[in-house]
This record gives sequence, structure tokens and C-alpha cells, in this order.
Amino acid sequence: MSDADGRVDAALLHLEDRTNEELRALLNDLYDEEQRISYRRRVLHGKIDILRAELVRRLKEQREAGGDVISGHDIERLIAILSNDLRGVSSADVAEDDDED
Repeated sequence: MSDADGRVDAALLHLEDRTNEELRALLNDLYDEEQRISYRRRVLHGKIDILRAELVRRLKEQREAGGDVISGHDIERLIAILSNDLRGVSSADVAEDDDED
């Protein structure tokens, strides 16, 4: 957690002690932070989309050339992923996945 996050969290604990101006300033700071995070998320999703498109293009090209699209290494990775014991995954993450089914 950064110092700024700590200040925001501390301010939220004592809202009744804050003036309207302080509350508005805190709210504006949080809106600004949300915008920065949202922008960063959109940039990351753009990069992800570009990389996925390149992989799809390459796989399509490989398939058209008669090559295998899925290798033994891919299958080993899939087995490792599916056999993962979910350490480090929160129960909320698992519940969200279950809701999608």
C-alpha cells in the first residue's frame, strides 16, 4: 500500500471529523485515481488484444502450412494448469468462475 492509500484510508475512518471541502477533495482524489487505473487497464487490454491477435495469426499460418497447432508442450502446460491446487486464488475468484457456468 502506498502512503497516499494510507492517507485515504485514514481519512475514511474519521469522516465525521472532515469538512465538506475535505470530503470533496478526497472524493476528487479518488476519482482521479480511478481514471488513472482505468486508463492503465485499457492500455493493458489493448496490448493483450494485440498479442492475442498475433498469436492467432501465427497459429493460423502454421496450420495452413500443415503444422500442428497444439504441441505436446501445450498439452503439458494445460495439464499443469488444470491440476493446480489454486493456492493464491481467493475464494471470491473461484466463486466468480463458478457463476459463469
